[in-house]
Amino acid sequence: MIRKLISFLLCAGFLISLPIASYAQDLPAIAAKSAVVMNEEGRVLYGFNENEPLPMASTTKLMTALLVIEHCDLDEAVEIDPAYCAIEGSSMYLRPGETYTVRELLYGLLLVSGNDAALSLAVHTAGSEEAFVQWMNEKAKEIGLHNTHYVNPHGITAEGHYSSAFDLGLLMAACLRHEELAAIMATRSTVIGEQTLINHNKLLTRCPGCIGGKTGYTEAAGRCLVSACEREGTRLVCVTLCDSADWDDHCALFNWGFAHFARRNLSQSIAFEVPVISGETALVGVRAEELSVFLPRNVEISAVSELPRFVFAPVQEGETAGSVRFLLGDEIVGEARLYYTATVQTLSREPIWRRSP
Repeated sequence: MIRKLISFLLCAGFLISLPIASYAQDLPAIAAKSAVVMNEEGRVLYGFNENEPLPMASTTKLMTALLVIEHCDLDEAVEIDPAYCAIEGSSMYLRPGETYTVRELLYGLLLVSGNDAALSLAVHTAGSEEAFVQWMNEKAKEIGLHNTHYVNPHGITAEGHYSSAFDLGLLMAACLRHEELAAIMATRSTVIGEQTLINHNKLLTRCPGCIGGKTGYTEAAGRCLVSACEREGTRLVCVTLCDSADWDDHCALFNWGFAHFARRNLSQSIAFEVPVISGETALVGVRAEELSVFLPRNVEISAVSELPRFVFAPVQEGETAGSVRFLLGDEIVGEARLYYTATVQTLSREPIWRRSP
């Protein structure tokens, strides 16, 4: 199947059509069965089978972490049942009968992908694994994961347990909106009790700007990877499923994305002066409120302002002066309020000899 570049972006609520050829010509060749690159608002820059439901292994744990952070205090105590420690697969090696905090279990969940941590957190949060899985599927619907269905909180292969690259990208974006969760995913290593947990996400050291992610692997799913990267104020999310070269592919896709797209401050070059009638000064400055829009780097943006030809004093600093629209061709990519940058008082009509010194 031919890889494709999604030819639209939604910025500030407006649809923008973009030419594909300018960005597709240097797309890296990748080994993934499915992949997506998007910005933090979920706008797709590149997709390949991105809506195909596939097994996603331990990237499942992103949803587990999201629900836990929304329902639990990080300092809550969790007593470890022996049943939690008997689960197969990757582990943080919890000890039966010991007590850990939710925070400590989240580190074990996201850094070393502990299935024992996932089960412990699920039962603690919802009362049972079954109830927690129901919450997972309800949350998936809430945030628009239309090609996702959960059967367990850890990602061990099971019939009916699947997601898509696009859905995982949206999920990662939702996780990044929680500062505590983002901080845990960005942690390279931490000590829990007598253990040192090393983050499995090698992109934290290999890819400049990487701010976190989640790895996954099962025989059925292959190598799965969800990651996020931030450079020069622009944040991108990348997902690959069943990808034997995932570390290299994520680095290449991030390099491609940041080379062609950026969050641009459209307001910084907007500055006007408006004549003031009956004012202590003849002109008052006008600036635009800050407007940052995710756009291609190499497109020209024009601005159309709506301002009065003049204004009567008094003028108050911060008062609305008008508005400005930013255009890509004939299409609006954003709007911002224009405001006065200074206060101008009415010119006094009193004779000079009566004015206060």
